[in-house]
Amino acid sequence: WLCRCQKKSVITQISQIMTQMKKVYSEPDYPLKDLTEKIIGAAFKVHNALGSGFIEKVYENALVEELRNQGCNTEQQKRIHIIYDRKSVGDFVIDLVVDNSVILEIKAVKHLEPSFDSKLLHYLKATDFHVGLLLNFGTSVSIHRKINSQSANKSEQSAKSK
Repeated sequence: WLCRCQKKSVITQISQIMTQMKKVYSEPDYPLKDLTEKIIGAAFKVHNALGSGFIEKVYENALVEELRNQGCNTEQQKRIHIIYDRKSVGDFVIDLVVDNSVILEIKAVKHLEPSFDSKLLHYLKATDFHVGLLLNFGTSVSIHRKINSQSANKSEQSAKSK
């Protein structure tokens, strides 16, 4: 058994830990927090209305409509050209860009694979975007938030969008 003094100390420590945990999990300080939360809310609204089982394009189109209804500017299927040593070496297509700030990679699969996260990180590294969301409209909505903390300086490599 603990004496009264020890109990008080343990309670204080538990209280401090709980306060730290609450701050870490309920008040994260990440870039574009308001916009990403709006996007996530829109994704849940779309999934609640449509349910699961559709192809990615259906969810993408519905999400575009919902985000536009909420006043967001959206670009679908944005083509990005990769330039290396002043030459085009390839390109890729981003599913959605919201308010010219957040990249969205849309999936409609049972389970997200690590390669999906890698793909989103490559998109962020190849562009000037710093925040990306991987949204899966599988049996329920799942979200992976990715932040590119690297600077926009790329030595011999840069990305330009069309």
